[in-house]
Amino acid sequence: MKKTLLLIDGNSLAFRAFYAMHSQLDRMKNQDGLHTNALVAFNNFLDTLVDPMQPDYCLVAWDAGKTTFRTEKLDSYKGSRQSTPPELVEQFPYLRQLVEFHGITSYELPGYEADDIIGTLAKVGAKEGLAVTIVTGDRDLLQLVDENITVLVTKKGVSELETFDPAAVMEKYDGLTAEQVVDMKALTGDTADNYPGVTKIGPVTAIKLLKEWGTLEKLYENVDSLKQSKMKDNLINDREQAFMSQDLARIRTDVELPVGIADINYRGADYEGIVPFYQMLNFKQQLAKLYAAGHGQTGKAATANKPPLKMQPITEDNLADVANLAGEISFYLETTSPNYHISEMVGFAIGNATQGYFVARSVDWLLIPTVSELLTNPNIKKNVYNAKATIVLLNRLGIKLQNVAVDIILAAYLLDTNTNVDDIGELAQQFDYYDIESDEVVYGKGAKFAIPTDDDILFKHLVNKVHAIDQLAPKVTAKLVEHEQLPLYETIELPLTYVLAQMEITGITVDTEQLRAQGSKLIERLSELEQAIYRQAGQEFNIQSPKQLGEILFEKMQLPVIKKTKTGYSTAVDVLEKLAPEAPIVEDILQYRQVAKLQQTYIEGLLKVVHSTDSKIHTRYMQTLTQTGRLSSVDPNLQNIPIRLEEGRKIRQAFVPSHPDWQIFGADYSQIELRVLAHITGDEHLQAAFKEDDDIHAATARRIFGLAPDEVVDGNMRRKAKAVNFGIVYGISDFGLSQSIGVSRAEAKTMIATYFEQYPGVAAWLEQVVAEAKLNGYVETLSKRRRYLPEINAKTFNLRSFAERTAMNTPIQGSAADIIKLAMINMQAALKERGLQSKMLLQVHDELIFEAPTSEIATLEQLVPKIMDSAVTLDVPLKVESHYGPTWFDAK
Repeated sequence: MKKTLLLIDGNSLAFRAFYAMHSQLDRMKNQDGLHTNALVAFNNFLDTLVDPMQPDYCLVAWDAGKTTFRTEKLDSYKGSRQSTPPELVEQFPYLRQLVEFHGITSYELPGYEADDIIGTLAKVGAKEGLAVTIVTGDRDLLQLVDENITVLVTKKGVSELETFDPAAVMEKYDGLTAEQVVDMKALTGDTADNYPGVTKIGPVTAIKLLKEWGTLEKLYENVDSLKQSKMKDNLINDREQAFMSQDLARIRTDVELPVGIADINYRGADYEGIVPFYQMLNFKQQLAKLYAAGHGQTGKAATANKPPLKMQPITEDNLADVANLAGEISFYLETTSPNYHISEMVGFAIGNATQGYFVARSVDWLLIPTVSELLTNPNIKKNVYNAKATIVLLNRLGIKLQNVAVDIILAAYLLDTNTNVDDIGELAQQFDYYDIESDEVVYGKGAKFAIPTDDDILFKHLVNKVHAIDQLAPKVTAKLVEHEQLPLYETIELPLTYVLAQMEITGITVDTEQLRAQGSKLIERLSELEQAIYRQAGQEFNIQSPKQLGEILFEKMQLPVIKKTKTGYSTAVDVLEKLAPEAPIVEDILQYRQVAKLQQTYIEGLLKVVHSTDSKIHTRYMQTLTQTGRLSSVDPNLQNIPIRLEEGRKIRQAFVPSHPDWQIFGADYSQIELRVLAHITGDEHLQAAFKEDDDIHAATARRIFGLAPDEVVDGNMRRKAKAVNFGIVYGISDFGLSQSIGVSRAEAKTMIATYFEQYPGVAAWLEQVVAEAKLNGYVETLSKRRRYLPEINAKTFNLRSFAERTAMNTPIQGSAADIIKLAMINMQAALKERGLQSKMLLQVHDELIFEAPTSEIATLEQLVPKIMDSAVTLDVPLKVESHYGPTWFDAK
């Protein structure tokens, strides 16, 4: 087989790499602020093409500068090109280093372009009998193609390549050979490189002429024989610039280079150098791949030459060793699915690096007192990966996990809410720990997911996981201290884990017959709406098909087209809402969609997840999902049951107490976000309204509409003021407000300006919080919950504006979330302390839902508001409203 020579057009691929990940520009930076989007994409190219190819010789050619022999011939050569973005310019030195660390020679030559270096080496290599491959984003290099030289041209980013051999070039250019590409460029010119060609000759004409005459020289030798035409005149008039363009377009293949083929051996990756280089660039995924392949180094993330972990499968013979585990241990329990309420437990590992790790496939070993007592012992600290899941799973076995010290996933979430991964292998990378593979690598993904039957494979992975917990625990704790977040972790998030686990274990009872009855009514309603829609449309069609619906509304019924998509007419909700006044059918379609969603998502969806043994739904509360710190309910989501529609509200009738003569009791914070806003901003007018227990929306209406204190605020004014109050918290724009309340943009702008005049403390705080976010890169809640905003200084207006609105909103929403979490912790403790039978079941945004014996309702009416009111002390009072009834629906 021929030896191989790979030549890479560095500048061309660097630009391609930069724009391939341009949307991630403001997110992809290292710890020093260096942009890394081009570096990541270029590195991926090297990993996926060069490394597997293992060429014998390899070189990346770079442009040495803007001044070349071509600019001496034509001052304006490439003069129309925009200047290189500074975010790419700063990456060029590191791109060259990246290439060298991959074992590839980087080279540039003053006075010449990268194309000329490639052209010269390609011809030398072909002459020496090498199989030459060129990779570029520039089709100009197709002129080099011959039986020994193949050119790969980027189609999309730097990962998708199109291969050109002589036949492919002829197909691309309708029969022209690679040698004729230069002459085609001479005739057409090149707008990108800014040389002229012949006036009004495009590719089609150029190809036709060259297929007839062969070369530019032959064409001009016979130009006089062409029949008279404007094209002939242009050819004659532009002869000089045609040959100048030919010279500029021709890649030089005879440049005197100080390097030859023998100097550009492909050396393979320099792992000793590339690991710290990747660390500097913050290339977490690439580092993980290297460490998984056994490439490490001494230093920051050392794993090379490490002694094997002390690991033993649990047997009757070593139970005494297990019993000796003491002080601080790590524990990991494996399941078949993230939904731990229905998943199987398929193995566990326990221990520490000093005393060793013990591993088992069967969880029956957890029932042995020697093992279970380690988990229930309040004097032994436990480090885990997901405390809530672990508590719920162990509860199935009758084991109460005590004294969790560090929950890795919870701590990592607090340190950076943008790090939303649910795999310890991936999460470990964020803390420069790479000695563990992801579940996807070991178990597979999706349909291929399977727990290994080979004990050696499973045990090794489980021990790697528990060891990772062991190693990460001190790292995340140190980071929490550095961020001043240890109190947030120790007094809110970790205690809340136990509370949420108990709520999930308890679950909420569902009357399935009631739910089915409601489903039958919804099916009847759907049928009525369906017939009404068919009557108005004059035909039957698939109402749920956007294509068919668009044809009915906009072609048959001739309703005005609001918006089009790539696939046809838009029938999105916002479009239909604008169309509703035009035709009654549209309102029926909107209702049909809402009722269909209720039936499919909430009736059928809820019935599927009612547990067969206790008739309850056990939702999971995601504690590490949202950016603001709010809890999310999943499998199923009980926070999003629609309550604007009567049919939606009635779904709550199916949620009932688990015992006869019990009630559902609810309590919610009144306007908590606005009260937090009043506290944080210190605005005296806003605070005064809450201290005097005014209707805050009416108070705001008086201020923005200039009413006297005794003037009546009508419902419309209050509605608009309410939209302003809540809109301010979310950084609403004048356009957004105008759309929300149906006024002109100018009127909305005046309302917002007046609001800020009347509440100057709010205006000053919003300005201050955005400024601090731009300076620090993050914002914080009252409890030091931190949210990083990578786009806060973005050059793109939309990204920056969104980040600014987020900076305004997060401290408010996040602080409200912190308050209700504290209330939940205190509430659970109060129920236990008083020996009440009442149980906390759900948290729905600013509301807590309980079930309680009727005899305890009077106690809850006093106790719950008192506990919730006193969760924190603000400059304005918190207000809690409570309610109860035989179902969740009746309770409010």
